[in-house]
Amino acid sequence: MFHSDLVVRAAYVVTCDDAMTVIEKGAIVVRDGRIAAVGPEEDIPVGDAELIEARRRILMPGLINMHCHAGDSLFRGLVENLPLEPWLQTVWTAERAILNPETCRLGAELGLAELLLSGVTTVMDMFWFPEETVRAAKALGMRIATGGIFFDPSGMDGRLADRRLADAAAFFDAAEDDPFVFPGCLPHGTYTVSPEHLRNAARLSRARGGFWCTHAAETRAEQATVTERYGRRVIGHLADLDLLGPDVVLAHCVHLDEDEVELLAASGTHVVHNPMSNLKLASGFAPVPALLDSGVNVTLGTDGAISGNDLDMWLAMRLAATLHKATTGNAAAVTTGQALAMATRNGARALKAEDRLGSIEVGKQADFILVDIDRLHAAPLFDPITHLVYSAGRGDVTDVFVAGRPVVAAGRLLTADVDALVSAAMALRPTIAASIGPTA
Repeated sequence: MFHSDLVVRAAYVVTCDDAMTVIEKGAIVVRDGRIAAVGPEEDIPVGDAELIEARRRILMPGLINMHCHAGDSLFRGLVENLPLEPWLQTVWTAERAILNPETCRLGAELGLAELLLSGVTTVMDMFWFPEETVRAAKALGMRIATGGIFFDPSGMDGRLADRRLADAAAFFDAAEDDPFVFPGCLPHGTYTVSPEHLRNAARLSRARGGFWCTHAAETRAEQATVTERYGRRVIGHLADLDLLGPDVVLAHCVHLDEDEVELLAASGTHVVHNPMSNLKLASGFAPVPALLDSGVNVTLGTDGAISGNDLDMWLAMRLAATLHKATTGNAAAVTTGQALAMATRNGARALKAEDRLGSIEVGKQADFILVDIDRLHAAPLFDPITHLVYSAGRGDVTDVFVAGRPVVAAGRLLTADVDALVSAAMALRPTIAASIGPTA
């Protein structure tokens, strides 16, 4: 049920607009799934509307996770202490052994439910059987950006490269005009997908007005492989194939030189920073300050639970705000406002949805969350943006609304049976463990 008229009063409304406006003792009006008014509570009459009093809460936009493999939640903690390339081979062995539409649906629900409970309302996801990820997201009541997967070897879904383009086109057809689905094409990487298939994916996504996303420049080994194979580094390879631009989202971008940063900036290409995954897989430190300084739109992601062990956007945001201070020796390398924007409005921009998502502004979709500040680690509270980035965590999220609809209330997921999801995942554990042998 969608509230036709709802007023929410909060201790602070953190709008995440371009000015990062904060309204103390603020309120919003929700009507027909959209934000109809924002301002000080004394300027927002309640009338006959339903009223939610959130006097010890921060109201802010739902978080946007721009890089995830939600289905990999089934393999959390299975493969550890390896760099990306050998790690991937083991991961793919496990995936190939148990993945099918039903297990992909379960894994997607498990991961997306974790995200929703933590205040994430929109996710860009790359995984096998993406139509199952859409079904999981829609059942949970959240927005999803996904689409056809491109992978030249035989995929973990049992499909061959010659089928990928038709599958991707069918995904666009199924997602047409669905306000909760952002369709696109998602080749795995420049080292697993040929130039021909990378271009085919881009032609399709551009013809259909979708996005194009791939892993890029994540490791030194990837750079060496692509350079040896094509005579140019990853970003240059993409540029030569006309695969940079405002419809392109590149995950990671850890190993970049100055020329590559400028290529990304000049082309309007979006980057997803995944600090937890980059740390755990020893991939390195992305040059986020240089990207920001050059004008690149930097967004934020968790990557999958198998590479970071949880899907915690709050941890990703805190790492994005702190890591680069240490790597650059500059305490202002990434500000709290920049880090919060990465997790909200920058993601909306990358999805070409800044007109309707990513901030608390009149006319936008009512995707918002309430963050509890009646906690020891929030007292005293001097600046709500500083608190959100450095002190708050996913356990502080009490309520989540998507298009004005409550999907989490008082910390409880309203759209799925969490106990049933956990039980179903645990039932698969012996089969998953056996898939990679006795070392599991």
